Amino acid sequence: MAEWVPSPNHDVRRPTLIVVHFTQQDSVEQSLHTLSTANSHGRVSSHYLIGKDGGLYQLVADEHRAWHAGAGSWRGMSDVNSFSIGIELDNNGVEPFTEPLIDSLLVLLEDLTARWSIPREAVIGHSDLAPTRKVDPGPLFPWQRLHEAGFGIWPEPALMTDPPADFDPLLALERIGYAVDAPEATIRAFRHRFRGMEGTQLDAEDLRILHALWQAQSGAR
Repeated sequence: MAEWVPSPNHDVRRPTLIVVHFTQQDSVEQSLHTLSTANSHGRVSSHYLIGKDGGLYQLVADEHRAWHAGAGSWRGMSDVNSFSIGIELDNNGVEPFTEPLIDSLLVLLEDLTARWSIPREAVIGHSDLAPTRKVDPGPLFPWQRLHEAGFGIWPEPALMTDPPADFDPLLALERIGYAVDAPEATIRAFRHRFRGMEGTQLDAEDLRILHALWQAQSGAR
């Protein structure tokens, strides 16, 4: 319908966020099949899959849009598939993540953040962007270890103080990046990530963590 007049002034899709998932399946072979075909909700894919033994598989090119995130948002932006890289981890959701898997993940994160200039803190879980639908990578995922390697966010001990009386935890969650239209689901996702436990109500320790993250985020902007 249009006359094609090609211009050299274009570029590939540049991802700005990395989303970590667990497969909730029994084997890497099963997950490779699912990520190449479909699950109960339709066709699904990710850019990478990491096996329990640390084996790394790429299924979709980084510059292409994989179907891994689904409905949800992060920092007010929806259609997360369009600006993210999805990494599936071979884990059934009830067992600890293996050392070879985490070691391989850290190597991959180092490569992706450097190669695409993705901020090293821009690593989140599937449940962070879709707290009403998803729980992966779950409370057993070692977020603190990732932070110690330089990825994702984690509260700094020096900032872990009691918040002031007018502190608004939902506003703090929103500042971090969470959608807060379903507060209990968001709190559950937050507690999975920062406490490694279940719960839909914030306690005093949650508030100290949120206050520390709030201060760090405010200082970075």
